[in-house]
This record gives sequence, structure tokens and C-alpha cells, in this order.
Amino acid sequence: MPPEDALELFPPSSAGASAAPPNPNAPLADRMRPRALCEILGQEHLLGDGAALGSLLQAGELPSLILWGPPGCGKTTLARVLASRPRTCFEPLSAVTAGVKEIRATVERAQRQRHAGLRTLLFLDELHRLNRAQQDTLLPHVEAGTVTLVGATTENPSFEVIAPLLSRCRVFTLKRLEPDALAALVRRAAEDAERGLGRRGVALSDDVAAAIAHAADGDARRALGILEAAAAIEAAGRGDDASSIAISPEAVREAAGQRLLVHDRDREEHYNVVSALIKSLRASDPDAALYYAARMLDAGEDPLFVARRLVIFASEDVGNAEPTALGIAIAAFQAVERIGMPEGRIPLAQAVAFLACAPKSNAAYRGLERARETVAEHGSLPVPLHLRNAPTSLMRGLGYGRDYEYPHDAPDRFVTRPNLPEALGSPNFYEPTSEGAEREIGERLEQWRKRRAGASPPKP
Repeated sequence: MPPEDALELFPPSSAGASAAPPNPNAPLADRMRPRALCEILGQEHLLGDGAALGSLLQAGELPSLILWGPPGCGKTTLARVLASRPRTCFEPLSAVTAGVKEIRATVERAQRQRHAGLRTLLFLDELHRLNRAQQDTLLPHVEAGTVTLVGATTENPSFEVIAPLLSRCRVFTLKRLEPDALAALVRRAAEDAERGLGRRGVALSDDVAAAIAHAADGDARRALGILEAAAAIEAAGRGDDASSIAISPEAVREAAGQRLLVHDRDREEHYNVVSALIKSLRASDPDAALYYAARMLDAGEDPLFVARRLVIFASEDVGNAEPTALGIAIAAFQAVERIGMPEGRIPLAQAVAFLACAPKSNAAYRGLERARETVAEHGSLPVPLHLRNAPTSLMRGLGYGRDYEYPHDAPDRFVTRPNLPEALGSPNFYEPTSEGAEREIGERLEQWRKRRAGASPPKP
């Protein structure tokens, strides 16, 4: 894979290359690869004084580990810096292209290096893409210490890595880089005369550095790419004889283009944002709910998926506290289905704002769950005779439907006779809240239950 197409923050190179002179024709992100732990920005929670990984390294230990974090946070960089330790050989593989054959060949080299007194650090990028058979092939060699595995993944390793391999690795979570760290990174690249743009006289203000950091959306590789592209845009406009280049906000805007949001349809970030939407709705926070809905839609999420979640929420969390909520959610779903995007975002926004501001009750849903627990405990109890269907004379002769009282014929359209199987007594599955319209339902139900409890038992 050519360096410009590599997915990691800094493309792999030969062992020990972290100390090699930079290739002047390489991308800026490659040239600015940190060569020591002290140059890595934004991961102080791992590498700072007293932090977990930093303490291990200070003690001279390097266990097998998994680096989990978003794109461009420095997973590959950290692995290569770890490999610069004395008597350590660096063996990089990409799980996208490596199979069992490549893993076995790497292990054979590691065995030879081990006999020579060398440690082999096997770096596996995109670790989550290894299938179970490939992970099983790797497992005994990690367990025996033939290789020290450093895996990099953007996906939750507890979902994607087999349990035996996961149990033999320490998992360290890298964070997306904060704007301050990204701004410091691009300023360093602009000033560095050896590896960066310092020899070209590139200058950028704090506002421009902050703009690049914002456009990079937590991704160091993207930040350095924007800086390099913006410098090229400015240089093209001023001619080759320009002694200095001041990067303008307009050049950054042109270099950045449209920012792509970190999102996926079937992996962890998908579920994180969906969860945030639902929990913001439940917390009656329309601002947060609209924000997460916007993130999902702008990142390319299926709008009908969002609409389906709103329909479920309308019943599960709003319920009878606002009986119109379900109708509004269904109407929003149908509107999106019929008119599509981008206009479909308008009814979705209406439904999100309404549901967030609606009174909340999960009483009906909880009532059903209590009833299901009772069904599981007692099984299929006989339906009381007066409620049974009686379409034939035989059934009527057996008492089916006998003494059934038609509520619409009662003076106030209410009859006191119990309807649950006698063995259950009088459980209350539905407990209305005092929220919204459910307050009135609760008051009405309380009166009915009192009348039913005080009624004379039916004659046998």
C-alpha cells in the first residue's frame, strides 16, 4: 500500500525508521511522526506522569496491548515509538491484507530473532478485521511471548477480539485529540525547519491554527493534511519566489472542504449516538436531542431508522402522559417515507422537539412487563367463564359467556365484576403516573378499582 493511501496516522516504514532522516517528498503527516513519547500530544491520560501506560514503560515493561481509539489519534505512532526500544524488532502488518500465511511468516522471523536475544513487536493495524481463525493462529505465540502484540483498532475490542486473545492483552483507550492539542500540532509542523514547513517560512495565526483544529474533528492526520494543502494553496497564489507564506482562513476553508463526521451504520459509534439521542429525549432536553439527530442525519444515517426509534420512544417513554405522541411519531415516519430527504428532516425535527418536551411515562410499558412476569409464573390460567367466547350451544351449555354484563348497558358504562383469573387475585399491573394526561387516567382508574374491590363477589 503506498504511503499516501495508508489508513494509519503515519504510514508504516522499516524497523528503526523513527530515527531516520525524513523523506522530503513524504506527506507532512509522515515527516512529522513523533520520534519519542514526549512528542506525542493529547494522550496524557496514558503517557503522563503516573498514567498506566507511562508507568509500565518507565518500569521497563512492554506487555502485549491493544490500542483502541478513533482514526488519527496516534495509535500507529505510539506503536512505532514503543518499537524504538533497544533490541526490539518492529514487524508491522495490516489485518486488512494479512492472512494466516503472513502471520505465520512473521512468527517464524520472531522465533529466529528471539534466539538472537531480540524482542519482536508485532504491530497489527485494524486488528478488529482479523477473523477468528487468524486470531486463533496468533494466540499461542502471544501467550508464549514469541511476539509482543500491539494491536490498533477503531472498534470496541470487547466486540471484535476473541476472549482468549483479549485476556492476554492490556487494553488502552486513546482519545480523539482535543482542539488545543491539534492546534499545538499544526503550529509545531509550521515551525519545524527539519521535518515541517519551517524552511518555507509558513506562518499561521492562533485563529488559523484553531480553525484547522476545528476542521480536523479530532484527527491529527487530517489536521496536518489541511495545513499542508493550505500552504500549497497559498504558495500557488503567491508564486514560487515568495519568501514567506501566511496561511489565511480562506485557504484553510478551501483545503478542508466538507468535514466528514465520525459515524458508522452498524458499529459502536452508531450505537453511541443513537443511545445519546434516546437518553436526551428521555431527559427532556430538546437541544441535545436535536444535536444528536443532526449528527446522525448529517453523517448519512438512514432517516427511517431515526424515525423508527422515535416511534418506539413515543410509546415506551411518553406513553399515556401525552397520548398524541405516538400519532406524531408515526406521522413523522410516514412523512419521511413519502417525501424522503433532505426535506424529511423537517418532520423529524418536529417530532424530536415534541417528544423531548412531552411529559414522560413508561407506566403502560412497565405494566405489560409486570403482566408478562405473572404469565411466566402462573402459566395459562383458565379464562373466567363469563369472558369466554360462546358461539355454539355446547359452549353456552358449559357456561361460556354466562352472566356477562355488557358495560355499555350499565348506567355509567362500568361493571364491577373482576376479569382476571381468580387465582391471581387483584394485582395492579398498570400504575399511571401524575404526568400530563395520565394524571386524569390515574384518577379515573383509582375510582374504578375501589368500586371493583368493594363489590360483592359474583354468585357461583
